[in-house]
Amino acid sequence: MSFKIVVLAKQVPDTRNVGKDAMKADGTVNRAALPAIFNPEDLNALEMALHIKDIIKDATVTIVTMGPSRAAEIVRESMYRGADNGFVVSDRKVAGSDTLATSYTISQAIKKIGDVNLVLAGRQAIDGDTAQVGPQTAEKLGIPQITYAEEVVSVNSKKIQIKRRLERGIEVVEAGYPCLITVHGSAKECRSRHAKLLMKYKLARSSSELQEAGLDYTSIWNEKPYLKIEEWSAADIIAEDDRLGLTGSPTKVKKIENVVLTQKESKVLTPADQDIDGLMKELITSHILG
Repeated sequence: MSFKIVVLAKQVPDTRNVGKDAMKADGTVNRAALPAIFNPEDLNALEMALHIKDIIKDATVTIVTMGPSRAAEIVRESMYRGADNGFVVSDRKVAGSDTLATSYTISQAIKKIGDVNLVLAGRQAIDGDTAQVGPQTAEKLGIPQITYAEEVVSVNSKKIQIKRRLERGIEVVEAGYPCLITVHGSAKECRSRHAKLLMKYKLARSSSELQEAGLDYTSIWNEKPYLKIEEWSAADIIAEDDRLGLTGSPTKVKKIENVVLTQKESKVLTPADQDIDGLMKELITSHILG
């Protein structure tokens, strides 16, 4: 029986390029107006999962992502780096989900996979910065959680020991399985794509991607089933409609905007003692210090 690791990954809009069209009238993000990228801290979580897979030899890494059909790119990118397979939850019913609806949808997908030992996720996504989906998913699954993980201290098929990055230091905690771990951005960066894996999975596609491209991969899937990226609807994961999407989302975004910090004035200081002394007096007088 294999050791099942699930990594929660999200394709997010690049919030470094927020423009005037970044928000729709209903308060949801206009994802079509922004470039899509792999959520950075989810890459940290993927690396931690792959590291554990290197240690536990019968372990498998499965990616779960939720979004439109283009989110299958996240699964492909993960497989290029060492993940074994992945699932895309794609359904109009889940559009506009807040953290509550998202965590419910993700938890239902994990239940469908079944017998999962370990769930890893990035601490938070850059399009929301809430850090809520991981912990909420753990609660809905009824399993323990470790947050702000920075490093795997030790791991085997029975338990895992994690170093956590806290605001004022670190701590080491231990948990048995199943459990969920959210990974901090200070954790090890994800490994690069592997050339052999890139060649193996470059033709991997989901059903929606094939339909949009007008392609028929049936024969290829029969010969190479590992090229099929599974796509699940809300019905496939046995989700309740009133807990999905905007209907199941009590959180509403009123406004988003791009804040650019500009420099009003500057001073050039020399290493001379009087310059440093003058700066310190100015900072204390203006109550920036002291």
